Amino acid sequence: MVTPYYQDDHVTLYHGDCLGLADKWTSADVLVTDPPYGIGWKRGAGTGGRRQKGSDVGHAGIANDNDTQARDDVLTGWGSKPSLVFGSVSAPFPTNVKHVLYWQKPTNAGVMGALTGWRKDVELIFVSGTWPKRTATRSSVLRSFGSICNSTSPAGSTGHPHSKPVGLMQNLIEDCPPGVIADPFAGSGSTLVAAKALGRRVIGVELDEAYCEIIAKRCSQEVFDLGAIA
Repeated sequence: MVTPYYQDDHVTLYHGDCLGLADKWTSADVLVTDPPYGIGWKRGAGTGGRRQKGSDVGHAGIANDNDTQARDDVLTGWGSKPSLVFGSVSAPFPTNVKHVLYWQKPTNAGVMGALTGWRKDVELIFVSGTWPKRTATRSSVLRSFGSICNSTSPAGSTGHPHSKPVGLMQNLIEDCPPGVIADPFAGSGSTLVAAKALGRRVIGVELDEAYCEIIAKRCSQEVFDLGAIA
C-alpha cells in the first residue's frame, strides 16, 4: 500500500512515478500540471548570468524530458476531463488541444539561448478536455507582472529550475471547473500551494524525493500573501 509523502486537509502528495500511481490522481476532476516538455533541457554552470538567483548553478536536466511520451501517457490516462498542461513552442503539441494560453514569463527570463534580440519569454498552456461553455471575458495571455503573478522567477527560492509562480497557478485554478485538482508532475509544488490557498483539494505526484521534501515544507506553511510566495 502506498502512503502519502505529505497530507493535510487540502493537499495529498505521493512520491513516485505518476504512471505507476495513476489510481491515486486520475480520480480527480481537473488536471493542472507542468510536465517535462520534451525539449531535452539542461543548463551548464554559469550560463544564466547573475540576473536570477541560482542561475549560475548548472542543472543536468529534467527527468523524461527527451520527448513528450510522459506527458502524452498522462493525458491518455486522464481521458476527456478538463486539463491545463504547460508546454513549449519547441516541442510537439498534445493531441486534441482545444485552445492555447500564453504565459508571458518574468522580465528576467528568456535570455539564455536567445540570439536574435527577442527573448524566449513565452510558455504555452494547452487547454484540453471537456470544459463548460462560458462567455469569453478572459485574455489568453497571462503575464507575470505585479504582486499576483510575481515579477521574477521563483526558481532560485524553490530549487526547481522550471518552478512556476504561485500567483500564476492561482489565476489558472480560479478559472478551472470545481472539484479536486490533479498534478502528476508536481515539481516544486506551486500548483499544490496555490490550490491549498484557494481552499481546493489537490492531489500531487512527484518523482524526485528532494522536490517532495520542498513541496511538503511549502504546503506545511500558512499562506498569507500569494503575491509574496515564489
